[in-house]
Amino acid sequence: MTHSLLTLLHLIGAVLMTSGLLGVWIADVRSRQADDVTTFAEAAGYIRVFYDGLTLPGALLLLISGGLLIGLYYGSSFLEHPWLVGMVTLFLFEFIEGNTVTRLAFMKLNREAKKSLQTGQFTPERTQLQKRNLPSFTHYLDLPLVLVIIMLGVLRPYTWDLFIAGTLIAVFIAGTLTFLLPLLLKQGESKNDAVTFS
Repeated sequence: MTHSLLTLLHLIGAVLMTSGLLGVWIADVRSRQADDVTTFAEAAGYIRVFYDGLTLPGALLLLISGGLLIGLYYGSSFLEHPWLVGMVTLFLFEFIEGNTVTRLAFMKLNREAKKSLQTGQFTPERTQLQKRNLPSFTHYLDLPLVLVIIMLGVLRPYTWDLFIAGTLIAVFIAGTLTFLLPLLLKQGESKNDAVTFS
């Protein structure tokens, strides 16, 4: 009964965190596309709602339920299972990074959105914040790493191969998005500017 309850809470945590990260990702892209302060402020507000309302509670639920599952059913022998060590390592990295680098960047973005609404125009800091590579990279790393964590939990490999390959692929995806997405968004803006309606 205890195992089933903890597993259910763990799954709920995973769904909450993953859906929150997906919402944050979409809202962040929208904030980068925004060409007026109202749309930008709404997108920044959605980032905060998804992060605080889904991602953080889901991560805390995962941390508590996962810690109890490991403590009650594996103990110190969890170190003998590469899939479990990999899940814990990636989750702790995500938890620390998400609540430092990424969260701080989004908090600053939200402050700039409020300033933009008050003045009626974008602040110079908004552009600078969205051009910073490290917060963008860590943000784009969130979803791929969560998929690696889920893969490890489902497949439970007894070697480190999938952990290493999955992590490298996640880093590659995040790096590609960090440099490619701003270019794609710029191209989209150029095409929209070129379209005229009669």
